Amino acid sequence: MENITARTTTLWGAVEMALIQLAQLAVAYSFSVLGAIVLLVAGYLVAGVAERSAYAAMGRISGFDETLKRFFSKAVRYAVLVFVGVTVLAQFGVQTASIIAALGAAGLAIGLALQGTLQNIAAGIMILVLRPFRVGEFITAGSVSGGVQEVGLFATELKTFDGIYVLVPNSQLWNTAVTNFSRNPTRSTDISTGIGYGDDLDLALKVVRELVSADARVLADPPPSVFVAELGDSSVVITARYWTTGGDWFATKLHFRKAIKAALEENGISIPFPQREVRVIGGGAGPVGTTDGAA
Repeated sequence: MENITARTTTLWGAVEMALIQLAQLAVAYSFSVLGAIVLLVAGYLVAGVAERSAYAAMGRISGFDETLKRFFSKAVRYAVLVFVGVTVLAQFGVQTASIIAALGAAGLAIGLALQGTLQNIAAGIMILVLRPFRVGEFITAGSVSGGVQEVGLFATELKTFDGIYVLVPNSQLWNTAVTNFSRNPTRSTDISTGIGYGDDLDLALKVVRELVSADARVLADPPPSVFVAELGDSSVVITARYWTTGGDWFATKLHFRKAIKAALEENGISIPFPQREVRVIGGGAGPVGTTDGAA
């Protein structure tokens, strides 16, 4: 009986000692926990304020892209939150130097694993800063052509003439030559037509010049020109060169292809096409010779 009583006394003594130590630890770390909570709340609020301030500051820069404003403002927010997290861990005696080293190593590993993605982000930032193309413009880059629908940090959305959706990685657009058909306000067009060698060349030039100059979509400055471009095998090639706005370029090109042919035919000027004449020498059993000509 005395042994049982002694054991019970010893057990309660150990429990009492553990409770005392726990209370001492709670008192010792209460200020650290309270400070950590205050830091987390304050850091969260400061991160939000820093994000909005950075966004507003970039918004005051003329021409600063909306995508870049959101990207950099989010980066500021996350940088503040990471700093707050490291500071909170330091309140509990954690060695922050090792944490920073681990974060650096993790960042390096992620960067190597996502190297292609990071290249797209870097290319997207350069595209948004230098603006080789904008939304609504029509471009060709390598084997890809289409109207720009959206420029993102990772990829650019294009829409082809026939309405097909194309998603192009930004690194591909940045590493190749981009032809922007919509950037300049005016464009030049050449329309070439062949006439017969026996036709009136001066009349043909006059007819085409008057037709092109009379169209209101053709710009007066620089003035349109019509000239002999080539002496072909079966025709004299005359070319009409004129300038229009970018929006009228395609429509006028389609119009003049038909209108020039009709105007020349109305004035008795022929538009030859290649023909092949087969001559049989020495009757049906002889060799066959060919000559090329024009209608």
